[in-house]
Amino acid sequence: MPYVLDSHALLAYLNQEEPAPRVREILREIERGDELGFLSLINYGEVVYIVERERGLELAHQTIAWLDALPLQVVVPDREATLVAAHIKAHHPISYADSFGAGLALREGAKFVTGDKEFEALTGLIEIQWI
Repeated sequence: MPYVLDSHALLAYLNQEEPAPRVREILREIERGDELGFLSLINYGEVVYIVERERGLELAHQTIAWLDALPLQVVVPDREATLVAAHIKAHHPISYADSFGAGLALREGAKFVTGDKEFEALTGLIEIQWI
């Protein structure tokens, strides 16, 4: 089953927090071709702005290079994806940015990789791989 990685998972990996080994394992599965991996462009931007806000522009540029080297397909939301995200946001207490990742997981039939408890609200809508 494919994976969609949330910004929470990627930031945990970057910051070498407790879930980092599991995120590394998932990225290796994707890199080996065992599974497909996706990242919404909205969540890509979320990772970049958080790194820039917390650690500065230089590290944000390094993060962009790192994200671009990951074995993930970065998906640019089209009109349909935006409407799905809007629908998810309208009915669930999650951030608008997070609704794009959730919508991508729904579309791809993918496991959504996160440790963000906000996504408990989506249990039953998408499969969540908790880290």
